[in-house]
Amino acid sequence: MDEPVGWIDADRYLDELKQGMYRPEGTWIAEDDGRIVGRSLWWGQQDSAHPVALDCLHVDPTLPDRAEVAAGLRLALHAEWTKVRTVVGPLWLLLGTVAATVALSTVATSVVHCTASGCGGDTTKVTLMGIYLGQALVAILAVQIISGEYSSGMIRTTLTAISRRATVFAAKAVVLTGVVAVDGTVAVLGSVLAGRLILPYLGDRALSMSDGPTLRAVFGTVLYLILIGLLSLGTATAVRDSATSIGIVLGLLYIVPIVSQTIGDPHWQRLFQKFAPMNAGLAIQATTDLPGLPISPWAGLGVTAGWAAAALLAGALLLRIRDA
Repeated sequence: MDEPVGWIDADRYLDELKQGMYRPEGTWIAEDDGRIVGRSLWWGQQDSAHPVALDCLHVDPTLPDRAEVAAGLRLALHAEWTKVRTVVGPLWLLLGTVAATVALSTVATSVVHCTASGCGGDTTKVTLMGIYLGQALVAILAVQIISGEYSSGMIRTTLTAISRRATVFAAKAVVLTGVVAVDGTVAVLGSVLAGRLILPYLGDRALSMSDGPTLRAVFGTVLYLILIGLLSLGTATAVRDSATSIGIVLGLLYIVPIVSQTIGDPHWQRLFQKFAPMNAGLAIQATTDLPGLPISPWAGLGVTAGWAAAALLAGALLLRIRDA
């Protein structure tokens, strides 16, 4: 079969036929003068009265009316946006990201001691401290976008409706990027606004969006959240299990920096900090003492982008070669 919308090998079909997931009344073929030109397989739970997903739909590629790639991409983007917009879970995670980020940033800023001469230290970085918590909710959101479909069986319907798996994966990444960009911008600007209200002595100087380093920190932090989301999406696509995927991503973000602190050799400790996705990526928030950083701000964000690209590549390849 060439370019099937869905493809099921014989062993899997026979096994699930015995379990009652595939049934004779849900297995159809189309013939033209004795030649099979189409086939479809409906799938359902063992205890379901009716099938719930069209698991395989194949039409002979020599027949007319093949779907256009552009039309498929448009359909995929619309489908993914509808899922995010109408399902309650992602909405609460997005709201939680803003609330958690602004709340932690507010607490961190409120303990900064300021005098008439200033507050000392990197107040911009302190103001954006909430990202350390908000990124976890972004990671969970990204994992749920794909692994939730695997756990519910909806991935079968998605891959049946849209034949090109690369299109499905790209649509998820595009929608996730847009959603996290908007949500991250609100969270980051909310944190900066809280900082300006709490630290009046800074005035329009350190927390002004017209200040170059502050603007870079704000813009870069939003990009960082997007990259964490894409890293999580790629990981979840490769692993296909929510709990395991979340554990892997949160381990990379929070456990690796802790491990690096236990290394006695300063050289190896600095090396760990250069290549850990959170340590490297959040260097973008620094606005003071840049020569003392393990890695420069934009280079650090580039390291996080490398992690995200590797996860996306692994996820895309495994989605392409594995059964749903």
